[in-house]
Amino acid sequence: MALSVVDLSNNGYVSFLELEWLFNSSASLVDVDISSNGLQGPIPVGFGNMVNLRNLSLASNAIDGKIPESFGKMTSLTNLFLSNNMLQGNIPESFGRNLGRLQWLDLSENNFDGDLEEFLKGLFDGEGATRSLETLRLGNNKLTGSLPDITKFPSLKTFWLRGNQLNGSFPKSFSQVSTLVFLDLAKNRITGTLPDLTYFKSLKKLDLSNNQLHGKLPKSISQLHDLELLDVSSNLLKDTVSEAHLSNLSNLKVLHLAYNSLTLEFSTNWFPPFQLDVIRLAYCRLGIHFPTWIRTQNNYSELDISYAAISDKVPNWFWDLSPRLTYLNLSYNHLSGSVPDLSSKLVSYSSLDFNSNQFVGPVPSLPPDLTSLHLSKNMFTGSVSFLCSIANGYFTSLDLSDNKLSGELPDCWMDMSELVILNLGNNYISGKIPSSLGSLYQLQTLNLRHNSLVGELPLSMKNCSKLNILDLGNNKFSGIIPAWVGTHLTNLIVLSLRSNEFHGSIPTQMCHLNTIQIMDLSRNNISGKIPVCISNFTALVQSNSSSGALVFNISAYEGYYYQGGDYVGNALVQWKRHESEYKNTLGYLKSIDLSSNKLVGSIPGEFASLKELISLNLSRNSLTGSIIPKIGQLKMLESLDLSQNQLSGLIPKGFVGLNYLSVLDLSYNNLSGKIPSSTQLQSFDASNYAGNVELCGLPLPKKCPGDETSHQPNKDDNLQDDHDDDDNEKLLTAGFYVSLVLGFAVGFWAVFGSLQMKPLWENAYFKFLINIKEGIQKITSANAARIGRMFRC
Repeated sequence: MALSVVDLSNNGYVSFLELEWLFNSSASLVDVDISSNGLQGPIPVGFGNMVNLRNLSLASNAIDGKIPESFGKMTSLTNLFLSNNMLQGNIPESFGRNLGRLQWLDLSENNFDGDLEEFLKGLFDGEGATRSLETLRLGNNKLTGSLPDITKFPSLKTFWLRGNQLNGSFPKSFSQVSTLVFLDLAKNRITGTLPDLTYFKSLKKLDLSNNQLHGKLPKSISQLHDLELLDVSSNLLKDTVSEAHLSNLSNLKVLHLAYNSLTLEFSTNWFPPFQLDVIRLAYCRLGIHFPTWIRTQNNYSELDISYAAISDKVPNWFWDLSPRLTYLNLSYNHLSGSVPDLSSKLVSYSSLDFNSNQFVGPVPSLPPDLTSLHLSKNMFTGSVSFLCSIANGYFTSLDLSDNKLSGELPDCWMDMSELVILNLGNNYISGKIPSSLGSLYQLQTLNLRHNSLVGELPLSMKNCSKLNILDLGNNKFSGIIPAWVGTHLTNLIVLSLRSNEFHGSIPTQMCHLNTIQIMDLSRNNISGKIPVCISNFTALVQSNSSSGALVFNISAYEGYYYQGGDYVGNALVQWKRHESEYKNTLGYLKSIDLSSNKLVGSIPGEFASLKELISLNLSRNSLTGSIIPKIGQLKMLESLDLSQNQLSGLIPKGFVGLNYLSVLDLSYNNLSGKIPSSTQLQSFDASNYAGNVELCGLPLPKKCPGDETSHQPNKDDNLQDDHDDDDNEKLLTAGFYVSLVLGFAVGFWAVFGSLQMKPLWENAYFKFLINIKEGIQKITSANAARIGRMFRC
């Protein structure tokens, strides 16, 4: 009997040479599965000899090259699975001519790129494949161009194009009769408005999320009676969603409208025809009162109504939660009241996020197998000892910051071995850090700032080698700064030990922190010299494309979506004389603050190599010597404070090139000579130079020798003054328009920013302001001196 079915999946094959025997039975084979191996190299053309083959799966290997033209010889082929490889090129032209029985074609998760229409050309060459094709999966490639005419696929039921780079708007064919059941175009760059979906009668799943669609949510969606999943999240939609949109969708299970500008207006007695499994409405306006229609939903597993502008006490009926609940997000509203006992209300491995509300009272009893708990920025009280009752090996994120919690840190951290985020900042926690904290080998963010913690840092903390953010500021820690901070915590991006009682010198091992972007050791009792090896801070030396936010993934896949999502790190940073918490823009800051210590010696010249540094504060120490001559190499510097030291000598002329400098304090040193003539230095208040007896020149009232010489204006001078006046007028005109643009931008975002910007928009806005700022500074650096003289006249 001839061999007809071969299943070699999950067997560890790495080369097609190991399967040469397979091609000897080509003619009789009907079903071949070689998926989930480690096969490498191109697909052998010998597959084309399997003329009776109906099903072929080469998915989940490491195959590269193109799809062989010989595949067109397999005229009986019904299902072809080539997903999760490294294939390139286009669909062979022989597909359209010969594969008239092809129903399922899966080319997702490969390296296909280029124009989508050109890629599909092989299917359109003849009417074979396009007539029979029911499932076309091309997701997670790099295909570009616009959407195709779907009328060319009269039998198509599943069209999966998620995760490409498609652009343009929906073609007219998307408003015609369609057999589609599943349509996924998520994570592309599709623009325009949503099409009229009246004729998509069979549609069950519609995912258009993460595009650039604008306009309204069409009421034709109400005609999709079989719809089970509706996801239009993360677009630019602006509309009021009413009962008219949803009242006919009796089969709806997933409703995802988050991250748009949508307002939901339902009558208080509306009883939806559906029972939802997933409710994701973040950033939707739900009204000031808690939405009563949620009371009708009895079986949901996920509920996210964060950033929904609700200002209400949570009704008692709400806490009778769905027995299937795994993810509950009520964050960033104005919800009040106390939270009842939840220990029996959630299923295993669930996640809670109540951040930024007005909840009061003790932290409620919780189930012992949570995966994440976020209760920050509320008014919870009581001891943190309850943490041991919920400690488990699945916990990934714990944020209880900005509450009124007290007591000592419990010593049960060895039971939370998978913890990635630990934030207990801004509470009333006392005592020492227990040694078991060093058991958190996966920890990436540790924030204990603004508590009353004491003692030395335990040696076990060196085991937390994955830390990116370590913020222990504003406590009462003592002892020396351990050398292991530099030798073991080499992934640190943010280190803040400010406002403690550390003493001793800065260990030279700290120079191993080549990823550090923010180092704050201010307000301690640190002595000795500044290590000259600071030039090893690579992230401050080399330009990089750092993003605005430091994002940590704490996701666990469950159901339709990722539970928990991402956690955005934060840190308290002294920036331009103001202490603020930075979050979505934290990654842009690059700062060193060693102020208010007992440092001695000169400022190392190696500081000049930190060309990406934005802020430097060495004030309130006992530093001597001169300001580094190559200060002008710090082109990105915006804030510099060297005040209250014992620095001497001249102010370097390199300051003239610091075009971004907006905060400067050199006061109370022993500087001498004339303040160099430059736009920035003359624009600062005289108080920033006070206490330097031998310093002279503007903006100080003390004139330098030679400046007192009277100067009689002549005709040429008057002519030059006229030219200067013309220049001033031109500059003021340019400045007026720049200010107008900036004023419009700030005003625009003051209105729309109140809707709570999405992280993507927030980063773009931050970069936009930086670009405008740079333009303004280029203009002012070239001309502000003349403006100053004009106003002094």
